[in-house]
Amino acid sequence: MISVELARALRTAGLRWRPRSGDSFVIETAEPGGEVFTVSEMTVEVHDFPSGQLIGFNGTTEWALDSVDVGDTLWLPREDQLREILRDGFRRLETDGAGEDRLFLVTAVIRGEERTFEAVTAADAYGEAVLDLVVQSLVSEAGEPPSDETDEPAV
Repeated sequence: MISVELARALRTAGLRWRPRSGDSFVIETAEPGGEVFTVSEMTVEVHDFPSGQLIGFNGTTEWALDSVDVGDTLWLPREDQLREILRDGFRRLETDGAGEDRLFLVTAVIRGEERTFEAVTAADAYGEAVLDLVVQSLVSEAGEPPSDETDEPAV
């Protein structure tokens, strides 16, 4: 899972979240290092009553929270979502080293230049590549046209 710090940097750079089933997030107004939640379809639960069984569709059952504003949350994108944002610019994922010294390397073409991003987790390496893509797209929006259509982030 992507680190909270990198997720914040992505949000600050302009990556926007449209919540969908399977997405992970934390509540920013909660204590640091808080619980990670996952957007999911309604929980299906069987209830036994003297008159028979009913299937109940329940929302959040483990936490006494009715709702939270999306603006108070922080999306923790998965590897596949980050790779999807890179689109055709993604070239490869490799590892370097072993054990505690192992690093993940993501190579992507951003603004026509092949670049490699490294991190302790694959998700963070993808996140670093996406962060660079978003920042570079902001630079191009400021007046310099992008060199390749695949460089536009899905923000």
